[in-house]
Amino acid sequence: MKLIICIVQDQDAGALIDDLTEKEFRVTKLSSTGGFLKSGNTTLLIGIDEEEVSSVIKVIEENCKTRELTTSLLTVTMPGDTYIPFPLEVKVGGATVFILDVEKHIKI
Repeated sequence: MKLIICIVQDQDAGALIDDLTEKEFRVTKLSSTGGFLKSGNTTLLIGIDEEEVSSVIKVIEENCKTRELTTSLLTVTMPGDTYIPFPLEVKVGGATVFILDVEKHIKI
């Protein structure tokens, strides 16, 4: 048995959860934040049999694409100066996936 911990952007989470449940994988959704832009993330917990890992990874890859986002960082050079927006291109999206061995699974 394996536990997949998958961290995705909020905007990818809905479609991913729909696809996973459609393929009859059980998913637990946790709200989380983090990353460079402190944007909303969703952490998914997926418990599966070892032979189903590649199927779940395929569904994640189909739903979580990397994209570029332009944002502005505000910088100050000296006290009393105005804020100067500094455009910055950042890659967002995709997924961070951890696959863990499960020592014991009990369903009550």
